[in-house]
Amino acid sequence: MTDIAWIDAALTAARPQVVAALLRYFRSLDTAEEAFQEASLRALKVWPANGPPRDPAAWLIFVARNFALDEARKSQRHDSLPDEAAISDTDDAQTDLAERLDNAHYRDDILRLLFICCHPELPATQQIALALRIVSGLTVPEIARAFLVSESAMEQRITRAKRRVAAAQVPFETPGQAERQERLNTVAAMIYLLFNEGYSASGGDVHVRIPLCEEAIRLARLLLRLFPGEPEIMGLTALLLLQHARAAARLDANGAIVLLDDQDRRLWNQDLIAEGLSLVEKALRHRRPGPYQIQAAIAAIHSRAATPQETDWAEIDQLYGALERIQPSPVVTLNRAVAVSKVKGPEAALELIEPIAPQLANYFHFYGVRGAFLVQLGRKNEARADFDRAISLARTAAEAAHIRMNIDRLMKDSEPTVRPASA
Repeated sequence: MTDIAWIDAALTAARPQVVAALLRYFRSLDTAEEAFQEASLRALKVWPANGPPRDPAAWLIFVARNFALDEARKSQRHDSLPDEAAISDTDDAQTDLAERLDNAHYRDDILRLLFICCHPELPATQQIALALRIVSGLTVPEIARAFLVSESAMEQRITRAKRRVAAAQVPFETPGQAERQERLNTVAAMIYLLFNEGYSASGGDVHVRIPLCEEAIRLARLLLRLFPGEPEIMGLTALLLLQHARAAARLDANGAIVLLDDQDRRLWNQDLIAEGLSLVEKALRHRRPGPYQIQAAIAAIHSRAATPQETDWAEIDQLYGALERIQPSPVVTLNRAVAVSKVKGPEAALELIEPIAPQLANYFHFYGVRGAFLVQLGRKNEARADFDRAISLARTAAEAAHIRMNIDRLMKDSEPTVRPASA
């Protein structure tokens, strides 16, 4: 299968491995990024004609490395190149590189790259933005939406981060145990944002990007192996597993969004749910609650409910209240409002979210949620205005289609039961 969709998925999945390996070779973030982009362009030309390589990541590393070497020879003829023995092979280089992919040493390259991007020389926001750009390959607009900032501001943030890493001469090696502990929270946040981008893509025609979700889960499991006693890393891994377990039920056959209450729960992945529930219980036994553990506990309540009616919304409301205290955020309050509407009604939910309206003025989900509350209260004109605003902020075709469906329902419900003959 060599269609463009498959190639795009393969490039996205291989990016962390390829960039991490190139960074180990050349010790330059810009070189690694540029070489990967060139290799990707060549893949788009070669793979459709010749078929996919046995190991896409190995092929990309081989091509990208040779490109970077050629560029180095052109631009730095008088400077010494990296040791040829360290970056080249006299035998079948592609085969050797493919074999390295199966070694733990190579797999650790990705985690090493994460910790480099999350170096304490950088402010936390720059750390996460740089990791999302370098490791995961998210575009600047995608990262900007994740942070709720403008694209120009995010572009400047990433550029400053690269400069600081270069100026600080950050060693491109795996940090020691003490350093890893210091950077752990930032690395976890990066993995969390990576999963969120896959769970609800911020641009393009695809609403769910499964490879990003799977990569985030893989990184979370790797992080958990490094820190097996950290309840927050257990909570993070559990949260991703429980959310991803619903992937098969989140879109219908036409790619339209299916809300949680309308999903066919028989499609939920029970193996992922079992693994996630086990981690939630293990984490909570440590009695050191944190944001990821609380979110995982909320996801666990949904996962245990065989039907929407069995969902313990009162418990979810309490958990969101605890999350608000630990990690105050307008998005957390918006999520809590959904639980409040189930327990106390839409009027109470509206009262809860009105104070945060200015902070979420450009947030798609705010207008979708508020519009739903207004519909329940019979305030259809106000709901229509909110739904129109949501469509203008939709990031994917699926989001826009979902809101249009709500508008269509509003218009249908507003039609008179008996129409005049002239109509």
